[in-house]
Amino acid sequence: MSTDAFEQTNWVWKFSLLQQQIGEWLEYQFSQFQKTLPELAPGWSISPWLSDLLTILFWLGLGLFVVWIGWRLWQEFNPYIYGWLNAINNSSGSRTKADSREISIALLLNQAQEFYQQHNYTEACRCLYLAMLQQLHEKAITPQQPSRTDGEYLQLLKSSVTLIQPYQTLITTHEQLCFSDNEILAENYQQCWQAYQQIFQR
Repeated sequence: MSTDAFEQTNWVWKFSLLQQQIGEWLEYQFSQFQKTLPELAPGWSISPWLSDLLTILFWLGLGLFVVWIGWRLWQEFNPYIYGWLNAINNSSGSRTKADSREISIALLLNQAQEFYQQHNYTEACRCLYLAMLQQLHEKAITPQQPSRTDGEYLQLLKSSVTLIQPYQTLITTHEQLCFSDNEILAENYQQCWQAYQQIFQR
């Protein structure tokens, strides 16, 4: 058998060699650091209460770090979690009658006005957006599907309606309130309300 048939090198071996070299380098650096430390007296030891205090501080710091990581993850992913929960709720109630849809549109518009009067412009804009989706579903322009994203609704509307700007205003505002930290202001709500009226109350 010729020597060409044997594998000369592979990635696993190279990675293992790199790990060994890094480990040896760290061990060397640590030994150099230990040489610079002053010699302690033979009978020296840390007091038990100080040891307990350091242990408590360590676990407290670790706990706070874990809570902070959890909080940051929640802030990052809660729009997706709420979207997923709404999708489940929408799919379970997708077989409602037409008159209940009309009531839900009127209810959404009333809620939008109430939220606006309470200066909760984020929820007011969300209600207008949901009312727009319900209207589009009822008029069979774009049937609602829980899996559809705002971008997909916008693409479908571009191919089926002539005046796209009001739809774009409502959809981009909804994207902004779900996926950005920008505050929704009264001006944003007024733009959304005018866009909704422009679409459905002509």
